[in-house]
Amino acid sequence: MPITPKNLVRHELIGLEVEIKESANPSQIGIKGKVMDETYSTLKIEVDKGEKIIVKENTVFIFTIPDGTKVQVDGNMIIGRPEDRIKKKLPKW
Repeated sequence: MPITPKNLVRHELIGLEVEIKESANPSQIGIKGKVMDETYSTLKIEVDKGEKIIVKENTVFIFTIPDGTKVQVDGNMIIGRPEDRIKKKLPKW
């Protein structure tokens, strides 16, 4: 099943391009890169000068899906182990 804006939060995020739009940590706003790894509460993003670990909670991400569409996602919606998040029911967003 292809990734769409409606089902993005139920898909694998590793490999997607991402940008931080809002964050509880102001120094993280504007970070752009590729998602390299995901844990329960963080995303590891490859940036020009290495890697950054970003906490999902209280962060707003803009993911670019393979067709080039940009999708804004509240990080609180993607908290959880990736394999569990894919299975669980999520509210409409």
